[in-house]
Amino acid sequence: MPITVLVHLSGEDPVVGEVEALPAATDTTITLNNPRRRDGKDLTYVQGNVVTVVWPMHRINFIEIMPTSEEEKLIGFVRE
Repeated sequence: MPITVLVHLSGEDPVVGEVEALPAATDTTITLNNPRRRDGKDLTYVQGNVVTVVWPMHRINFIEIMPTSEEEKLIGFVRE
């Protein structure tokens, strides 16, 4: 099951995409499927027909893991 992530690249806008598995501490690259901007538009520096990109980990500041639709449906306890 693909995991949707928000990848923050050094000196670039964040990129949304899917990964098959989260990168391990020993990985030197990350493979991102269906790369796009946060608003869903194509990346300006990648060809329009590209479906997979590989970035070296030294270009990445951090990675955010986006919640799945099932996780968004969960209702937690709220203190008022």
